[in-house]
Formats: sequence, C-alpha cells, structure tokens
Amino acid sequence: MFQKIPHQVFKSSLFGAALLAFSAAAQAPLDIRIALVIGNAAYAGNAALANPANDARAMGETLKQLGFTVVEVRDGSKTQMTEAVAKVRDTLKGKQGVGMLYYAGHGLQLDWRNYMVPVDAKLTKAADVSEQTVDLNSVIDAFKTAGNRMNIVVLDACRDNPFTGSTASGKGLAQLDAPPGTFLAYATAPGNVAEDGDAKSGNGLYTQFLLEELKKPTAKIEDVFKRVRLNVRKQSQGRQIPWESTSLEDDFYFNSGVKIETAKPDARAKEAAFNVEKADWDKIKDSDKVDNFYAFLQKYPTGFISEQAQFKVEKLQKAQTVATANRDGVVPLAAAARRFNLGDTAVTDEIDGFTKVKRRQITSKVTFADDTQAIVNNGGSVWDQTGALLKNNFGTHPPGILIAPADMAVGKKWKSAFQTLRPDGVTENSFWEYQVNGYETVTVPAGTFKAYYVVGRGEARSSTGITVMEQKSWFDPASLRRLRFERIFRNSGKITENTIFELVSFTPGTT
Repeated sequence: MFQKIPHQVFKSSLFGAALLAFSAAAQAPLDIRIALVIGNAAYAGNAALANPANDARAMGETLKQLGFTVVEVRDGSKTQMTEAVAKVRDTLKGKQGVGMLYYAGHGLQLDWRNYMVPVDAKLTKAADVSEQTVDLNSVIDAFKTAGNRMNIVVLDACRDNPFTGSTASGKGLAQLDAPPGTFLAYATAPGNVAEDGDAKSGNGLYTQFLLEELKKPTAKIEDVFKRVRLNVRKQSQGRQIPWESTSLEDDFYFNSGVKIETAKPDARAKEAAFNVEKADWDKIKDSDKVDNFYAFLQKYPTGFISEQAQFKVEKLQKAQTVATANRDGVVPLAAAARRFNLGDTAVTDEIDGFTKVKRRQITSKVTFADDTQAIVNNGGSVWDQTGALLKNNFGTHPPGILIAPADMAVGKKWKSAFQTLRPDGVTENSFWEYQVNGYETVTVPAGTFKAYYVVGRGEARSSTGITVMEQKSWFDPASLRRLRFERIFRNSGKITENTIFELVSFTPGTT
C-alpha cells in the first residue's frame, strides 16, 4: 500500500518545492512573448456582434500584465488584419519566442480551412471567402516562418454564420490538429456555435472565463483551458463545450513573462498527491449530483482521475453540442456513450513481439453489461463504461486503468494512477501518462482503419522492484475499440515481455 505521509511533512515538502520552483523562476530569463489580439464586432446589419471588441480590449490588457507585447486590432479590415499578422511575424522572427493569436468575431469554415472574417467583408458566395477573409493558416504559417518555440491560438469565433450564399461548408469551425509546437483552442467544439453573450455581460461567455483563469497566479496553460472548458460547460448547461488540440512538448505558464522550468515529481510526491486525490474521489464517486464532479474537476483539472470525473459530468448533464464527422466522415464516439454492450464479441490474435509468431487466439465476450460496468468472459476482466479496466488476470486496479478517454484528439494527454492488488498478495502502485501521438492508418486482420495512435508509459512499484511499461495502441475513433496493442515490460532496463495484440473480428451485441 502507499506509505502514509504525515500532513505536516507533506505540507513542508510542498513548501520546499514551491521555494525551489520560485528560485528557478527568479533566475530564468524573460520569455519573448508577442500576442496578436483581434476583436471584430462592427459588422454590417444583422452580422453585428455585441462583445468581440470588448473581448479584445480586455484580453490585450490582461496579456500585457502577463509579459506579452500586444499588437491589437479592433474592428479590423482585411488589410489591417494582414498587416498586423506581418508585423507580429517580423517582430518574432529569429527570437525563439512565444507567439499568440487571440481572435474574437465571426469565423467560418470552408473545405476544411478556417477563416477569420474582417468587418469589411461582403460574403455572398464561396469564392468571396478566400478573397475577403483571413485564413487562419496564414497566421500559423507566419508563426512558423518566425521560428517560434511555441504558439498559442485561441479562437472565440464560432458564432452562427450570418452571411448569405454558400460561404461555408458547415457550422462553426472545422476540426484541425494542432501543428507542431502549437496549442489550439476553440470556444466550442468543432462544427458547433458559441454564445456571444449580451451587451450587459461585457464579454463573450468563453472569453469571460478565460480572462478569469488567466488572472490567477502562475496559470499553467493546460489547467487554464481545462477549467475554462469546465466553467463554460457548466454556465451554458452543456450547450457550449470548448475544445482544444495541442502538440506542446513543454509546459507554459501565464505569469509575468518568466519562463519556468519544472521538474517532474518524484515517486513519493506522486503517491502522496494520488492518495489525496483518490480520497476526494472516493467521497463523491457514487454521487448523482453533477456539482460534486464540477468541484472535483476545478480542484484537479489534470489529475489522475479527472477523465473519470469528466465522464460522470457527461452522464449527469449530457452535452447539447452535436458531434460532427471528421475529414474521413467518421463521427467520434459520444462522451457519455456506453463502451460495452451485452454480447459484444472480439476475437484477437496474441503475437510474440520478439519472434512475431502467433501464440494464441483470444475470444472476449461481454457476459454482463449495464450503464456502469461490463464483465467479460464471466469475470475474466471487468471494465467500467468509461473504458477503464477494473480487473484482469494481473489483479484488481482501483480506481481503474483508463486507456482511452472519450474526447480523443491528436495531442491529448492524460494521466492514470491506480493500485494493482495482485493475486499473489503483492500491491503495486502504478502511474501512467498517455498521449494521442497521431491519427493514422493501421492494418490488422479485421481490416484497415484510420485510427488514433496512443502512446502510454508507466511504472509499477512494489516490494519486488520497479517494472517499467510501455504501450502503443491504435483506437477506432467511432467506437474507441482497440485495434492493435503493443505491450513492453522492462525490469532493470531489460525487456522482460513484448506482446502484440491484433483485432481479428468484432461482433456487436445488443444495446
């Protein structure tokens, strides 16, 4: 079991860690941070918006306090917008800085490209879009040309398209994977529309909460946008749910402009943090009150159990956004959807990873399923409907091994910590980190699929030593069914197991 750490010792260690972080930050050089802030509201006629100019003004002021040099355009024409893009590009060029775009106003998609609409645009047909608007890719390309070490793109631009004619190929904005070194954030999910707010509120719903989070001390980028998503979802009762895609390798903090280098927590710190989080989770995990899970996620936006908490929110307050197809025409699995149904049957080949010789063929059939969990092969394994593994031949795994959360997107990262209570009586404490590394084609005996490619790495610590584990998995986006799975165990640096699993066939059961 986890070693219990006295409160005062834990508190002191956290205080010491905070001092070390502060010391490192104090000695670090200032980041070069330049933000292009655009707010377009004064469109003609019924296209006018209430808040984007206010949003841009408030965002510009906030970013200046966070160490950014701000280039601001309000109610901009296409010429003004393109000139501002060039100015930011030239200022950042060769400085290895951080470039940021914040845009509020009308946006639209056409042929899987996203466009920001200037106030002087008069769009009546599709051909007008490329001529009269600003392609988001032009900003991303400008940042790439500048050689930035990191880019942040925030689009509060998913309102209803008021322009007549065939100017867009769908509602809202098109889903794009974040280019390398980029954090991409939308005010609502791709293919959906966001609320502009009213004149009284002073800001759009999304920007209102983003400003609040940015003003909190030393705001880590991932935590900022997860809390914004949570607050917007709660305020809109699920009508609007922000969306992000990231390819960042390094952490970024919205602070006074200092670049913070953070060390990964050691095993003792991870175990202590997990113990605290799990104790909070155990108090609410069976609750039917959605506010309990909102509060948990506010406290642990990127925690070890945050994905399970997100699933509970989804079950208790279903999203009112519409899942839209990706470029391959695949509609992703809904966040609250059941993963397993009675009678689902998967046939899988198990292959020796060293010799590539098939060891055996495994048939897995769901013999019990309800809205909470599923039992496979009469108890051979037990899963919950989030896709978390609760029990298998290695033992039980409270609170579950989460290998595939519902809102998959390229760049998504998550953590999963759990205990394994092994049949031999040994207890292992495991900490995993996962990331969606790509969306690619994979071929298995069941066929050829476009799939999310997920890499996981973890450690299991017990009295018998440390086992390092690696996973490579490919998931079907429509069902989050695992198509291919590669598992490697290492002990003292030596590979002790290398196993590959490939899907041969799948037969659906009954809902």
